[in-house]
Amino acid sequence: MCIILFAWQSHPRYPLLVAANRDEFHHRPAEAARWRGGIFCGLDLSAGGTWLGVTRDGRFAAVTNFREPVAERVSDAARSRGDLPMQFLQGRESPSDYTARIADQQDTYRPFNLLVGDGDQLWYLSNRGAAPQAVTPGVHGLSNGLLDTPWPKVTRGKEKLAHVGQGEARPEHLLALLHDDWRPDDDHLPDTGVGPELERLVAPIFIRSPQYGTRASSAVRLGADGEVTLLEQGWQPDGTPQGAPRDSREG
Repeated sequence: MCIILFAWQSHPRYPLLVAANRDEFHHRPAEAARWRGGIFCGLDLSAGGTWLGVTRDGRFAAVTNFREPVAERVSDAARSRGDLPMQFLQGRESPSDYTARIADQQDTYRPFNLLVGDGDQLWYLSNRGAAPQAVTPGVHGLSNGLLDTPWPKVTRGKEKLAHVGQGEARPEHLLALLHDDWRPDDDHLPDTGVGPELERLVAPIFIRSPQYGTRASSAVRLGADGEVTLLEQGWQPDGTPQGAPRDSREG
């Protein structure tokens, strides 16, 4: 139940700013972000693929799940959504061409929201009701509904990013805004069909529980000169840091 907060073409020095949390079961094996050839990303060791990554020449991709009741979920035969950002990062297609191609295959994948960009374009696609579309300039939020669905944590996160994004927007500042475990009152929770207990658990930007929670926080900053930085902080189940942040500027 991840969240991606991002500012597109709204900062004078940085066309793209991203602050994103990856939420997952703690027992699911994963490898922290590092350079894998020309791609800096983490790796899901269960199904393969990644949740977020960048390339040395400024390509960016990220994916989230789409929350829906168990009865509506697809079979285990569906393709892993983690393949989607990895394919884009490994290729040379423009964001518009890539999302158009994926739209033709979207029903073969598990429920997803996908963001892909190359510095000149940023495009969004969901196989739960959003055709490929160019992202408009501004501050946006994407969790496990469609783009800018006004869940409390999305609205709160966008406000925090808009404030941080007015200054230097250091990657460390982007990471800091993600460590937010504020939870709205029950009467403000979304109703996505998964029951109030789960809605309550996943309501904060930063999720903390022994079995499921925020596993990694990522900050991306793309400069007008094409220089890209990705900083990833891993987290323990109790919400304490798992080692030092991984930095794309090192190595």
